[in-house]
Amino acid sequence: MFKISSLVPGSRMEGGKVRKQGSDTMLPIIIIAIAVMASLIEPKFLTVGNLVNLARQTIPLLIISLGQAFAIISGGLDLSLAAVMSLAGVFGVLAMADYGPVIGVILMPVVGVVMGLLSGSVIAFFKTSPLVVTLGMLSVAQALALIMSGGIPVYDVNPAYVDAVGFADFLGLPVMVWIGFFAAIIAAFILRHTIFGRHVYAIGSSVSAASKSGVNVRLNTIMVYISSGFCAGLCAIVLTAWTGSAQPIAAPNLTLESLAAVVLGGVALTGGAGGIRQVVYGVIILSMLSNVMNMIGVSAYFQTLVIGVVIILAVILDRLRDKNKE
Repeated sequence: MFKISSLVPGSRMEGGKVRKQGSDTMLPIIIIAIAVMASLIEPKFLTVGNLVNLARQTIPLLIISLGQAFAIISGGLDLSLAAVMSLAGVFGVLAMADYGPVIGVILMPVVGVVMGLLSGSVIAFFKTSPLVVTLGMLSVAQALALIMSGGIPVYDVNPAYVDAVGFADFLGLPVMVWIGFFAAIIAAFILRHTIFGRHVYAIGSSVSAASKSGVNVRLNTIMVYISSGFCAGLCAIVLTAWTGSAQPIAAPNLTLESLAAVVLGGVALTGGAGGIRQVVYGVIILSMLSNVMNMIGVSAYFQTLVIGVVIILAVILDRLRDKNKE
């Protein structure tokens, strides 16, 4: 019988350590280089006001990327995150009107968990492709959000909730930044210091070996997509409060950006390697690029083009890292 401990420190994780060391060295340097160049292009980049704004812009992508990281490390993928986030936001905001902000906030991650449970169950029990299943769930969630909202944004958001989550500060930082910070800390702890986290890496390294070692692959796969769905619901809490509305099609590019951030951070597309700290680096890089382009007036169309190029480069970089590891 294989042991779980042999799966985590084994061949795939040795490659993961190489990835981690490279990401820990190069990505902070890239972040500093972007900051220097951005400050030269636009001196307002390093002002306190813009840095706080940058921190706010970073949080939705960060939270979604945490869920994406769980899926990719397990050897899967979640294309439904932005749509599930939209559905959770619409559901929660509509519930606030009748039951108050507390119930609405609770329901958002609950909706995310339910959708993640459905995706994970189909993937685990029928052994289907995560790409196809989550693509189908994207359509389901998007349709439900449009039906519930009547196809229009919901602006009747509780003002106390908007102020408390979207614009209030705590110890000098926006509350939403603290939410993202603690979400990243908890995600990192789960992946590195819990049995479930070790099982996620084991499944991503080799489903067959994990199963032979006694890992309940089916249950842990479901838990992975429950985790990504929870992150989508948590992101809905932050985004609806920040924008003061629930959009049935909210931030549709967020899923692709999360893929770019996760892979750019060094998480292997084949699964079994990577960490949350590197994901945070990838999120910061993409958010800084977006912030700079906004400040200098780059069209949203060109920003989408840049994100697409970054995704392609990230995939190429992922492949080059695999070749170097071999």
